[in-house]
Amino acid sequence: MLSRASALRRLPRAFAAPVRMYTENIGRTSGSVAQSKGFDKKERAHEDQFIRRHEAELLAKLRAHIDARKNEIEELQKQEAELAQKAEAGKE
Repeated sequence: MLSRASALRRLPRAFAAPVRMYTENIGRTSGSVAQSKGFDKKERAHEDQFIRRHEAELLAKLRAHIDARKNEIEELQKQEAELAQKAEAGKE
């Protein structure tokens, strides 16, 4: 059982979901306004908004990269088809 548990620890987490980490008030000396619940909610909302915008940018870059690769694959398939036709014509 121990070897199985240690083997699971060594496996990479390919599908691990990102976890949002919020800033804490550790080490800050803030006034009474910063300690209020409304300020904390606003701060978290700003962090969430930043994270969503950042993830959307990363997703857009990834989609552009995927589209570029698809176009590259289509071009290579066309070249392969042309070469196959030339090879067929050369055999006859």
